[in-house]
Amino acid sequence: MTTLDQTQAVPIATAQRSPSRAWRKMRANKGAVAGLVIILFFALLALSAPLLPIPDPLATSWSAIRKAPSAAHWLGTDDIGRDILSRMIWGAQASLMAGVFSVAIAVFVGVPFGLIAGYFGGWADMIISRVTEAFLAMPFLITAIALAAFLGPSLTNAMIAIGLSAMPVFVRLTRGQVLAVKTEEYVEGARSIGLRHFSIITRYILPNVFAPILVQATLTIATAIIAEASLSFLGLGQQPPAPSWGSMLNVAKNFLSQAPWMAMWPGAAIFLVVIGFNLLGDGLRDALDPREV
Repeated sequence: MTTLDQTQAVPIATAQRSPSRAWRKMRANKGAVAGLVIILFFALLALSAPLLPIPDPLATSWSAIRKAPSAAHWLGTDDIGRDILSRMIWGAQASLMAGVFSVAIAVFVGVPFGLIAGYFGGWADMIISRVTEAFLAMPFLITAIALAAFLGPSLTNAMIAIGLSAMPVFVRLTRGQVLAVKTEEYVEGARSIGLRHFSIITRYILPNVFAPILVQATLTIATAIIAEASLSFLGLGQQPPAPSWGSMLNVAKNFLSQAPWMAMWPGAAIFLVVIGFNLLGDGLRDALDPREV
């Protein structure tokens, strides 16, 4: 999984004071703009799927089995005559939703533990850090597969499994940032006037560690999309006949010589979306870094 080096992660305070500067840097970064365009394109396709004049993604046609791309079926058909373009568009919903919601789970579970470990230290820090290190010692995808197999095959369970597998990265990142921020003078001043720990964390600590968390979340969405495709490929994610890019690849592997287009389009979509989120994440890191002029 792609992770941020803690030396690259920076507080958001400067970026908050000059949002226009961060936006200008984003616009000047051609890679970030290209990534944003790719993501918006697939997101709009997924959201507009019910409104588009495309065939039913579940409708089969025994007279159109494994047909090559044509005017009737722009991306061809699959092994039971379903329109691949339609399944690609509807499958984008599952893949993008899996990426976003999995990372949301990882952030909302991992960040609080990182805040507690970094701010309070002591036994809380030791326990949380040791458990986090134990999870990080296991490969991300292997952990996700094991959790998905334990929870049962479904898209919801796959998202939970991916989110929990990605959580340790956010615990470690948040803890490292909090350790650096909590020694700043404004935090010491807030503590000296008697503010409660909760107020200090929410008003002074969290806003200043938000930038690296945002960048890491953007990069992790790309990893989560690949993980969802892998789980669907193994039969642990989106269940047939519902479309998903990973499950489409699972079917396509049996017909690579007869109908290569069945694998080409979902593979290209996964590649483009992952590239898009990585480019956007790199752009956000540069734009929110106050050390970059």
